[in-house]
Amino acid sequence: MGVKFERLETWQRAIDFANEMFDIADALPQRHQFSLGEQLRRAALSIPTNIAEGTGRDNPRESRYFYRISKGSLYECVSLLVMFGKRGHLERDAYQQHRAEADELASMITGLIRAQGRDRDKR
Repeated sequence: MGVKFERLETWQRAIDFANEMFDIADALPQRHQFSLGEQLRRAALSIPTNIAEGTGRDNPRESRYFYRISKGSLYECVSLLVMFGKRGHLERDAYQQHRAEADELASMITGLIRAQGRDRDKR
C-alpha cells in the first residue's frame, strides 16, 4: 500500500519534476556542475522530500511549514531555470514547459497548505 505521502498526487508530480530538474542539471557544462547544477539538484530534491516530511507530521502547523519550504524550493528551481536560459543552457520552449509544470505543482502544494489550515479550523 505504501506510506501516506506516496499516494499523494502532489508528491508523485514533485518526484517527476525533481527528476526532470536532475536531467537539466546533468546536461549542464562541466564548469557549472558544482555550482548551478548542485544548487538545482538540492532545490529539486527538497520539493518532494519536504512534502513527505510534512505529510508525516501530526501537527497541521508543522505540516504547513514543510509544505511551504517545498513551495519555496520549487520557486528556487524556476529562478535557476531562468538563469540557465539566460546562459544559453535551456531553450525557451523547455523553460515554458517546466514553468507550466512548476505553476501546476505550486497550486497543488498550496492545496496541501490550505487543507492543513482547514484541519486546524476543525479542532
